Amino acid sequence: MSTPGRDPAGRAPFRPPAAEKLVIAGPVGPLEAVCEVPDGYDGRDCAVVCHPHPLYGGTLQNKVVHSTARALQECGLATLRFNFRGVGASAGSFDDGRGETQDALAVCDYALGRWPGARLTLAGFSFGAFVAYQAAALRAAVRLYTIAPPVGRFDFAEHPAPRVPWIVIQGDRDELVDPAQVLAWAGRAAPPPTIVMLEGAEHFFHGRLNELKDAVQSHLGDG
Repeated sequence: MSTPGRDPAGRAPFRPPAAEKLVIAGPVGPLEAVCEVPDGYDGRDCAVVCHPHPLYGGTLQNKVVHSTARALQECGLATLRFNFRGVGASAGSFDDGRGETQDALAVCDYALGRWPGARLTLAGFSFGAFVAYQAAALRAAVRLYTIAPPVGRFDFAEHPAPRVPWIVIQGDRDELVDPAQVLAWAGRAAPPPTIVMLEGAEHFFHGRLNELKDAVQSHLGDG
């Protein structure tokens, strides 16, 4: 895996990879996905990034999801973004996080089949953080990012805390997720996550996406 950070001295500026459109077999039918593999990919690390709530406009094109994937690509990871069931061209209908977790696991299995032996990173934004949190306990992930996890809206306590390096990225001006609830929940977790609180950032990180990317990259060496 490349050293985290963007464009270190002596390296050509990062060139965004071409987006490969995919159809991945899911539990209830095809899942629409996009794979992006950076130049010189060494096959060592890959990531699956999960989008926000399907019933409120969440898709694989969400800017936080896209920025998270780009941050990982800049550090040498191949990434997969995908639409949960019932979103875009993905088959099925919303299942309150249960079926969506199975969708995420199917995408993880595709990634690990495509790049045998690769280390898996899971990431998710908002509702996608709840899904990624569950999936990390069910697949051999080496790292988890939960971005603005919707504590209080979904029952994280029903699921065990992941036993891998885990990073919570949260804005302290989040208008949809209570930052105090996130801190209290994270403080009760065992083992506890690393918490990155972005001062002044709102739920969708308007104007703060570069800081979000920096937060992702600064903890990529964890694990």
